[in-house]
Amino acid sequence: MIVLIDNGHGRETAGKQSPDGRLREYAYAREIAERLEKALQETGIEAVRITPEENDVSLKERCQRANKYGSKDAILVSIHCNAAGADGKWHDAHGWSAYVSKNSSVNSKTLARCLIEAAKDVGLSVREYSCQVPYWTQNLAICRDTKCPAVLTENLFQDNKADVAYLLSEEGKQAVVDLHVRGIEEYIKKTEK
Repeated sequence: MIVLIDNGHGRETAGKQSPDGRLREYAYAREIAERLEKALQETGIEAVRITPEENDVSLKERCQRANKYGSKDAILVSIHCNAAGADGKWHDAHGWSAYVSKNSSVNSKTLARCLIEAAKDVGLSVREYSCQVPYWTQNLAICRDTKCPAVLTENLFQDNKADVAYLLSEEGKQAVVDLHVRGIEEYIKKTEK
């Protein structure tokens, strides 16, 4: 199985940053994606970043890149940071969450559940849709238009001061990478039985 890693947004995408400008989503997501790719490879899991560029790659192109790997032997994780507002101000919303598309497969939902459990295991506060359905469902192109199981992760909030401080710390970066590795490993164990 190959893990496809997508890091959303590019250098020129407006507004995707903390109010103080210390965290820029494009740079953070790329750093985490690069670390995740390396960590997965070190465990023997094949992984590739489908958007290594710093510029904004269209959703259509990102989906096309993912779809070259087919649907049976690949999964996709798209790494992002959430935001409570688009007003350049600090907000109180916080926590980690996973999203699947409205047309998501059983395997996408299984991957989301594995990532959610891993986020809890590394000590992150997880924002769940409900007790029975912990992942959120939205009409997200990167999940909807890819052939393989796909999950978008919102790794805390870029407009929450405490979340930003944690995300920028080495401890926080390692926790985000670790949860993705653990969740992916658990998904592989569950689906390769």
